Amino acid sequence: MRRRTLFLMGLAGAAGCARDRRPRLNVFNWSNYVAPGTIPGFEREFGVHVRYAIYESNEEMLARVMSGNSGWDVVFPSNYYIRPMREYGLLAPVDQGLLPNLVNLEPEFRAPEWDPKLEHCVPYMWSGTGIAFHRSLEPAPRAWEDMWNPHWQGRMTMLDDAVEVFGAALKKLGYSLNSTRPEELGKAQQEAIEQKELLRAYINAEVTDHVVAGDVLAAQLWSTTAQQAIAASKQVDFVFPADGFLLYHDNAVILRESRRRELAHTFLNYLLRPDVAAGIVTATRTATANAAARRLLPLSIREDPKLYPPPEVMARGEWAQAATPELQRLRDRLWTEVKAA
Repeated sequence: MRRRTLFLMGLAGAAGCARDRRPRLNVFNWSNYVAPGTIPGFEREFGVHVRYAIYESNEEMLARVMSGNSGWDVVFPSNYYIRPMREYGLLAPVDQGLLPNLVNLEPEFRAPEWDPKLEHCVPYMWSGTGIAFHRSLEPAPRAWEDMWNPHWQGRMTMLDDAVEVFGAALKKLGYSLNSTRPEELGKAQQEAIEQKELLRAYINAEVTDHVVAGDVLAAQLWSTTAQQAIAASKQVDFVFPADGFLLYHDNAVILRESRRRELAHTFLNYLLRPDVAAGIVTATRTATANAAARRLLPLSIREDPKLYPPPEVMARGEWAQAATPELQRLRDRLWTEVKAA
């Protein structure tokens, strides 16, 4: 999720903020991940001011908070970033006594692989990566190899994300999305280099407008982001590739640097409320980890197979795994070479 453009919401300007005497919470989140009323509702109910900004990639978020002096209190890393951020000493422990609404989570997310005791994170939203496409495309894409189709040259995009691009190439080759073998990653790099000349761009959420307009016929995209394009146009569809796809989960965490941990817990508990979480899903077409919220959703959202894939589709998915420092350095080098090719 490139989500590179940073902007602030709900600010009256620097002078206005200087006069605001309310307690303040600083929240850094992915784009399109709250409803229009989520932050104002929290501010009214608890008499606080929220400084809210967005990012477009885990890498961008991590670069901002690595110093331990970023000023942010709450951020939303994907599951495979939880362990590295914990090892870097960036995460504050979660006090479950301050989060009574944890009981609303789906059972499988009360003890997730990336944090079995929920000691450092609160599951928020999850998704899978697939192919968003314009219905004028014939035949419709069904597997990752279709994203190497020369007939679609200049009308395809891939995510600006090494994990996602290499993941698609690895599945095209019949390997695991989470492969750590240098030789397999090297082959995936060659596939990515060969594909590059067919692509219009490496781009993230911003591609939705291009797919809606029909300028881009096929785009590697997250299912939740694709839902926003589908909601905008009946000419857009989405498929989870037959050869497998990446699953990821975004989580709310409190940074160790935060001096507002009690207020941060109040915010996390607010996000866990069924009505709040359901409002976010309805507005943003995301897949919630909140079972109580899902029961409040309209049937058309609650049972949408592109948001909540059936078991036979989920069986093709692989949860993204945290990379070791050695693997991360190798992947970064290979990705840099792809971008430079």
